[in-house]
Amino acid sequence: MRILISNSSQDPIYTQIYNQVKVSILKGELEQGEALPSIRSLAKDLHISVITTKRAYDELEKDGFLETIQGKGTFVAFRNMELVKEQKLRMIEDLLNQVVCESKSLGLDYKEIIEMITILYRED
Repeated sequence: MRILISNSSQDPIYTQIYNQVKVSILKGELEQGEALPSIRSLAKDLHISVITTKRAYDELEKDGFLETIQGKGTFVAFRNMELVKEQKLRMIEDLLNQVVCESKSLGLDYKEIIEMITILYRED
């Protein structure tokens, strides 16, 4: 698992960790049942406080992304795949909303946005 902390980000460090782990789970880069680094290990690797790492893991666990088994570690939680799909759709909707807002601010019309999306979709 690779997490990058940005000192120039407006988000607190625990939020940066939370978001990156969540996205990795939703993208399937971290699979159900996969072990995560211990809180101490991750804190050491990132050169941050154990308290910060614990807060990120606690938030992820509270939101159902992780589960901790005492004495064994922290793992990606087993999730309902419909719920995961719904969360991915919500994430896409948020990103598209950002695209629409930026496009409007640049004066692009609907057809130009659709054309750009079509080109990008076909390239992949």
